[in-house]
Parts: sequence; C-alpha cells; structure tokens
Amino acid sequence: MRRVRPRLPLSLALCLLLCLSGLSLAQERPAITGIAFIRMYTADPAASATFYGKTLGLGHAESDGITRYSVNDLQWLEVEALPNPAPASRLAAIAFTTHDATALERFLKAHKVVIEQPLAHETFAVHDPEGNLVYFVQEGTKIPGLPITSPDATSHRIIHTGFLVKDAAAEDRFYKDLLGFRPYWHGGMQEGKTDWVSQQVPDGTDWLEYMLYDTTPSAKQLGVLNHFSLGTSQMSDVVASLARNKCEGPNCAKTQMGKDGKVQLNLFDPDLTRVEYMEFQPSGTPCCSPILGKAPTEAENR
Repeated sequence: MRRVRPRLPLSLALCLLLCLSGLSLAQERPAITGIAFIRMYTADPAASATFYGKTLGLGHAESDGITRYSVNDLQWLEVEALPNPAPASRLAAIAFTTHDATALERFLKAHKVVIEQPLAHETFAVHDPEGNLVYFVQEGTKIPGLPITSPDATSHRIIHTGFLVKDAAAEDRFYKDLLGFRPYWHGGMQEGKTDWVSQQVPDGTDWLEYMLYDTTPSAKQLGVLNHFSLGTSQMSDVVASLARNKCEGPNCAKTQMGKDGKVQLNLFDPDLTRVEYMEFQPSGTPCCSPILGKAPTEAENR
C-alpha cells in the first residue's frame, strides 16, 4: 500500500518560505564600494578652518556643529569641536559607501553587531572591535549645501584612511570575515616586521590601513597613526597647489618614496592628524609584499 506523505498547511508552508527568504537576504552583504568621509576633532576651529579651507583649498559648509569640506561630489572631510572630556584620538569617525544601507544594516544586525546609530538620512553607524566609530552611507548621498569641488583643492580623491590597531585579529574578524575587505599590501619600517596592514574595500579600490602599535602612543605619534590619504596622479601637482595656497613650512614640498613604492607628502592639521598625499600608482618597488589590488584612479572606482 502506497504511503501518503502529510502535506503542510498552505499558511505554514508560506511562512517557512518567507522565513528562509528573509534569512537568505539577511546573510547577503551589500556591496561596500569606498570611503565616504573622514571626521576629525579640533581644539581650534579657526585654525582648522585655515588648514582645510585655505591650505588644502577645500570648499565647505556648516550644519549641526560640523564643518564639511568637499573633496569631490561624493567624498568629504568633517571637522567638529573637541568634546569634553577630550578623547586621546582626534580621529572621530570613518565612513564607507554601500550600494544598500538598509540591507547592510539588516545584515549587520543579523550577525549580532550592535547598531550605534540607527539608519537615518541613508546613514547608520557601528563600532568596530577596537571602538572606532564606523559609518555606512548610501552610495550617491550628497550633503545639502556642500559646494562643488573648489579649483584651489590640492586633491579630488580620498583613497584610504588608517588608525591605531592593537588587535589585528579582532579587526580582521569584522572587516575581512564579516564585511569582506581584501588584503591589499603590508609592510614595515624594518625588514621582517609588519607595521602596516592595508585592507581594500570588497567592491572598490579605497582601503583601510591598520597601523599596528602595541604601546601607548604620544599625542604626536597618535596623529601620525590616525590619518587619511588624498590621492593624486602626480605629486608635483600637489606641491604646486600647496604653493599657490600659501602653505607654510618645510613639509609643503617635502616628498618621499613610501615603502609601498608610491610617492608621498605628509602634512599635519592643527590637531596633529596626518594628511598623507599619495600618488595613485607606484613608481618604485614595494617592500615587504606585492600590492595585490587594483590601484585607485582620479575618478572613484565604483
């Protein structure tokens, strides 16, 4: 005698189908395509305005206590007053763009990541394992009132950011294992020692740099570690722009070959946060490891 399999009620079958579909959607990570903005604290807003607005030549707009400086149509820098009590770091937050902020927030919730600032105005924020505030911004988001890129701008691209990291394994579980960041390059000041580990966004060419440091840095050292990078095709263009903008001091024209084979120039804002100008393409031989990912270009690779 043929046995008849019991059938699930239609309502239960639909419920299971929807639940499985929701689980699949929750587990699928939307594309993360690049850097949206970097936010710094300042103890001297007037001095910061001179540095970012005049020396770097960036147009700006102010709202809700934050001054935003346009680097290009979809990337900007943010400066806000130093809170009280003042944190050790002047790097307040970093932000990445995503194809779907709503889905990415749902994805992170499904993986038990605490949402520090729920989605609003196409942006939400979490803390990474070392406590850094990380925003995710819907791709294409523009800041109302932010002017177009100034002709005095010394660069039109943010290509990477970096900060102090003491537990690279914990950061890897968040950025690599969960978010899909990919190895880009690693190197160090001395042969055989790794001081910097670069992780490229999964769906673009911008990258995040772990600045490995196992002791407590001074304020000056922390400013070197916690930095952001502005890209250029030729460093001579940056040097010329800085001269036109009346940049003062020996660093304004001091270029050097980086360990990754790319020409660099370093400035420091009034609160010691390092601004690292970097050529898009290496012109020297990288030490320590090959560069594994595609190089950034003047137009954002998204």
